[in-house]
Amino acid sequence: MSKIRTAFFCQQCGYESAKWNGKCPSCGQWNTFVEERVQKDIPGKQHDWKNNDGGNGRTQKIVNLSEVVTNEEKRLLTPDNELNRVLGGGIVAGSLVLVGGEPGIGKSTLFLQNALQLKQIKTLYISGEESEQQIKMRADRIKNTNDQFYLLTETSTQTIFAEIKKLQPQLVIVDSIQTLHTPLIESAPGSVSQIRETTAELQRFAKESNTPVFLIGHITKDGSIAGPKVLEHMVDTVLQFEGDQHYAYRILRTIKNRFGSTAELGIYEMTGTGLRQVTNPSEILISQRDDLLSGVAIAATMEGLRPLLVEVQALVTQSVYGTPQRTATGFDLRRLQLLLAVLEKRGGFHFGVKDVFLNIAGGIRVEDPAIDLAVLCALLSSYEDNAIANKICFAGEVGLSGEIRAVNRIEQRIAEAEKLGFHKIFISRYNKKGIDLSKFNIEVVPVGRVEEVYQQLF
Repeated sequence: MSKIRTAFFCQQCGYESAKWNGKCPSCGQWNTFVEERVQKDIPGKQHDWKNNDGGNGRTQKIVNLSEVVTNEEKRLLTPDNELNRVLGGGIVAGSLVLVGGEPGIGKSTLFLQNALQLKQIKTLYISGEESEQQIKMRADRIKNTNDQFYLLTETSTQTIFAEIKKLQPQLVIVDSIQTLHTPLIESAPGSVSQIRETTAELQRFAKESNTPVFLIGHITKDGSIAGPKVLEHMVDTVLQFEGDQHYAYRILRTIKNRFGSTAELGIYEMTGTGLRQVTNPSEILISQRDDLLSGVAIAATMEGLRPLLVEVQALVTQSVYGTPQRTATGFDLRRLQLLLAVLEKRGGFHFGVKDVFLNIAGGIRVEDPAIDLAVLCALLSSYEDNAIANKICFAGEVGLSGEIRAVNRIEQRIAEAEKLGFHKIFISRYNKKGIDLSKFNIEVVPVGRVEEVYQQLF
């Protein structure tokens, strides 16, 4: 009988140690080491999906970079244009995609819905969390059927690869990677070593068979994907599915993508029959109001290559408790304090004795610096209790000396504002170089200082 071997693994980064440590020497986290039973891979016992030979039959040799022939990746286009955009133009054959998100946000619904819509592709949906009846109930709610859709409720990779060998699917979805376990590792499902080994087996299958695999993963309380950090390095693409459960809107964001841009995002609306693609997100991020209200400004922002118009809401009131409050939702609080300091120093406005509350409507978080000008105008509007006229939007970064700085992709921002019926857009005067304003029907107002914006609006 062979001796049982144990090792200690960091639950944050996957660092392996022979003994327990209080602090992980790799990631610096405290009290993250857990003892796990491990067993080294035994030659001949590696359950390869094809023929149990543990390899793909190819012999690797050193080649010169100039000898390597590149081909355009074969992509599978899905009926979901938002998913295609986030993946960089469709699903790449042989790619391994990891999708993380909070419980109940709609990860399983999104990929079940997409699998049911791919009627020309043989899809295998592997569930380690739900029974066949539960998945069938969800599919009935989505109101979509597919004769090429197959279910497998199993957690052992040995059984999974045996079934894959019989079915020969063209797309595999695993829900979720934390529930799988391999008999090669003697530790519980969800442990660092199990997640790492099962992902490695699925990666080997994806690359050898050229079959795309989607892995749905849990996230920890701080928002990172559960399991070792090496998991995100192993896969080709990492997607984050996020949103507030109190709002109907969900955002699918790219964190890592070896086959496309990492600055893309897709927007969905959760309905009773599944997730609906939002093709024009600017309309949902701007509240439809008839009355002119103070403290509201529209920002022309960019999420990746996609222009969005978002509504910035500000409330400035007299401080009652002595120490002024600063609260921001969907916007960086330190950035808000910086803009208030600029207004105090350069504009002479006494925000030091005021409570300031800021909100980005729609429940999304914006990090584009071009939203600065809209935030500043919303603050001034609430301070003066003077509403900004309808159909005016803003795109500009505010510097510490009160200057309005140029932002990127200004033409796309102007075109989006014009498309949505806005009559005027304020931009930095340094953005005027190299753009032809005559091709736009919207009035473009170039400004250079905070004082100029205040004089033109109020």
